[in-house]
Amino acid sequence: MRHKNRRDFIKSSVGGTVSLALTGIEARSKASERENAKTVRIGIVGVGGRGNSLMGNLLLMENVEIRALCDLSAQKVAAAQNRVVKAGQSKPAGYAEDEYTYKKLMDRDDLDAVIIATYWEWHAPMAVDAMKAGKYAAVEVPAAYTLDECWDLVKTYEQTKVPCMMLENWSFRRDNLAVLNMIRQGLFGEIVHCHCAHSHDCIDHWFFDNKTGKDRWSAKYLLNHNRDQYPTHQLGPVLSWMDINCGDCLDYLTSTATSCFGINDMFERKFGKNHPGTARRYAQGDIVTTVIRTKMGKSIVSNYDMQLPRPYDNRWLIQGTRGLYNEQRNAVYIHDKSPQYHQWEPFDPYQEKYEHTWWKKGAQGGHGGTDYLELQQFVKAVRNKTQTPIDVYDSVVMSVIGPLSEQSIASNSAPIKVPDFTRGAWKSRKPTFAVEA
Repeated sequence: MRHKNRRDFIKSSVGGTVSLALTGIEARSKASERENAKTVRIGIVGVGGRGNSLMGNLLLMENVEIRALCDLSAQKVAAAQNRVVKAGQSKPAGYAEDEYTYKKLMDRDDLDAVIIATYWEWHAPMAVDAMKAGKYAAVEVPAAYTLDECWDLVKTYEQTKVPCMMLENWSFRRDNLAVLNMIRQGLFGEIVHCHCAHSHDCIDHWFFDNKTGKDRWSAKYLLNHNRDQYPTHQLGPVLSWMDINCGDCLDYLTSTATSCFGINDMFERKFGKNHPGTARRYAQGDIVTTVIRTKMGKSIVSNYDMQLPRPYDNRWLIQGTRGLYNEQRNAVYIHDKSPQYHQWEPFDPYQEKYEHTWWKKGAQGGHGGTDYLELQQFVKAVRNKTQTPIDVYDSVVMSVIGPLSEQSIASNSAPIKVPDFTRGAWKSRKPTFAVEA
């Protein structure tokens, strides 16, 4: 989803040079540079809008080669091949025969990782095949659409030990990482509660064509399901803020959906009463509210809101025993530290003070730099053969809110247990995401 960060990058440079004798620190630094020089070879499945955007970020990186491309459209594959060549790389292999041609790409022995940017129903099956083929998998959101697919991803990772990372870019946002540093340094005390949302009016361009009203590939999900269709943008930063899967675990949820009013109204407004979409019945409610309780007694309120006219908003609020952060207000309140008693103060000074190391180095590319940063960290893990910053357990726990919310809505908002994909390991696992050295 396209969204511009409210805050610009702080561009800084350090002038001057310092002449130093070769020390142990320098030696380790030079070893690190040699390590970073290793070429990472990548294949991409799905080179439509999102796949092309991700590829553009990869082409900005040194020592990353695009070796193979796959899509149902031969034209899209050819266009992507030309783009890679224009960027100065060799022409990648192309695959565009049928829905299962991607398996030929997975079977190549000259790939280290595969990027998956296809229709939702293919995300989990393709990621499973990538892991089985020994390739790191980076899969677009959501990583899985069903509960069974979530378990397929976990079990395949545990069998193969090949990492799988969902590309949840909002986990890497500049403001969210600064808030994470504030939480880890204790400014808000013990975290108790979080509110989050994905509020983005997508109905007349993302689900349906904005000129004709014809269904796009994602429309079928609104016709056949009533759930939080897109839970990961809400929950991306929340997992690390609340130590989910590494100190706490989601326990159960309840979900409530409004009826569907906005889609029909959009069609009548935009295309008239006689358009087929105006009278058609859609399963999906306009607003879905999910309330989650964790095993450690914390709570999360999450909203799906993608069908009514509105500006973009994530509505993040994280609250603890000593204060809170409110993204909508771009403000914080910290007990006994904020200048005025019970008054908000601007977040921007905190953003600068608690800037995460990843952002201190600067960023470029899509979504205000978050896309580049998440892919940069993924490539680093592939290059060094280490775990990805978002692992398979975090990927599925964000994604599973979709099918579980659908179960709850269908059962009159009944509580639904959230599976513990770590099988109890959350009690002893330590936080690893974006941990500062």
